[in-house]
Amino acid sequence: MSKAPKAQPAEPRRKLSPWRVLLALVLLTGIVFGSTQGLHQWRATRPLASHKPWFAPYVDATATPTFAFEQTGHDVVLSFVVSSTSDPCTPSWGGAYSLEQANSSLDLDRRIARLRQQGHTVAVSFGGLRNSELAVKCTDPAKLEAAYQAVINRYNIDTIDLDLEQSGLTNTAAAGRRASVIAALQKTRRSHGKNLAVWATLPVTPQGLSEDGTNAVTQLLSKKVDLAGINIMTMDYGDSLLSSQNILSGSESALTQTARQLGILYQRAGIHLNEATIWSKLGATPMVGQNDDEKEVFSLSNAEGLNTFARSHRLSRVSMWSANRDLACGGNYIDIKIVSDSCSGINQAKGDFANILGNGFTGSISRSAGIITTSEKASASQQKPDDPATSPYQIWSPTGTYLEGTKVVWRHNVYQAKWWTQGDLPDNPVLQSWQTPWELIGPVLPGETPIPQATLPAGTYPNWVGTNTYNTDDRVLFNGVPYQAKWWNQGSSPAAASSNPNGSPWVPLTQAQINEIVAQLAQ
Repeated sequence: MSKAPKAQPAEPRRKLSPWRVLLALVLLTGIVFGSTQGLHQWRATRPLASHKPWFAPYVDATATPTFAFEQTGHDVVLSFVVSSTSDPCTPSWGGAYSLEQANSSLDLDRRIARLRQQGHTVAVSFGGLRNSELAVKCTDPAKLEAAYQAVINRYNIDTIDLDLEQSGLTNTAAAGRRASVIAALQKTRRSHGKNLAVWATLPVTPQGLSEDGTNAVTQLLSKKVDLAGINIMTMDYGDSLLSSQNILSGSESALTQTARQLGILYQRAGIHLNEATIWSKLGATPMVGQNDDEKEVFSLSNAEGLNTFARSHRLSRVSMWSANRDLACGGNYIDIKIVSDSCSGINQAKGDFANILGNGFTGSISRSAGIITTSEKASASQQKPDDPATSPYQIWSPTGTYLEGTKVVWRHNVYQAKWWTQGDLPDNPVLQSWQTPWELIGPVLPGETPIPQATLPAGTYPNWVGTNTYNTDDRVLFNGVPYQAKWWNQGSSPAAASSNPNGSPWVPLTQAQINEIVAQLAQ
């Protein structure tokens, strides 16, 4: 995961909604009556019918003290397999143990068998923050494929996790090798009736995946890797966390933005996926408890909020970094502000985070291994035009002028303007959030009706006149939009505020400012 504790040697990590139930029943009815359209709808929303989300914490397999993952009562994601320090094409656990050494020194094989005896299973994660993911230094494709295959065969797993960080994320040559080899492995296994689910775990900000992250997904899709999903590390936001956000709201934003990006990436790969399927291809992994950044302590209440969000949006996976840390630090742990790899640094009972984050996520890791991704047809509801009578906000128009904070409806989703905009499609397929003036809020919900929006009464401000002089803070109307002067000016049209916001002496008022003015006028 993306940030290591500063004082520890081992590597850290970092309700079913009513409308969906109704939609599922409607689609099922269509199938019963043999409707061709009903069949298309069922196929387009099939994750709703087969949704069995799973929870599996990461376990640092080589951390000291040794963690008894076989006693957790959960599926687990064992980490991290990387290149051996003596041979880059030989897999090792953390660069410290060969697969055989892990068996003899850590009793790893027996402990995995014990976990399976209890009805649970494991996935293996390759990569991580430290050491080298296999594809980075192993440049021989045949040897690289053999290395991945050795791990899959040794532990008899059907799900792997690619934790891509540092050079594992930025090295484009390694990304190409990895994607080609994993695609070949997956194809070969499927041809022999064996499953192989591939998850890509990536760092993220509240604005979504970075360009390196979207490039990594693009590489995998371009080589025909059938991704089970993208698991984002909802942690280590640093300066990307806005002043208005906390660790929970930042994580919710990161998931929403990643869902938007993932839909675009699949579209570019020639695969159309409906919204339900996109969300089912997402996972979230917070770093529980204390983080290196004191502002990013992930509390038990944050865990409850993330679990609620994950369940309502129907994510397929929730993990955490890490099961090793899911307990309070002992009395001899003096400075809880220094992150430990063996305790959370907050007041909690052992296993609290696993119990909260795993609530409702009762499926198995292997659930996603048998799902094959195919292009879907847009559902009938998605093909219908937006209806002003059932939309909470105005329908977006290419000729409309939208102030910062204004909400619109477009293709059954609600968007909010981040700045003054005109003519910019709310769902313009750009990957980075800074490239669009619109922020996706979420879908229009069944039963919604228009929400009255405050508008300025006629005559609130005078119309702009080119020959007049205006002082700082003077307000005018221009084409019906209220503007405020930033400095003294004459003859400078507010129209320039959109094309040159820094150089223009005018700034449009936000929707929030308009609401405040209207409220004052009503008093």
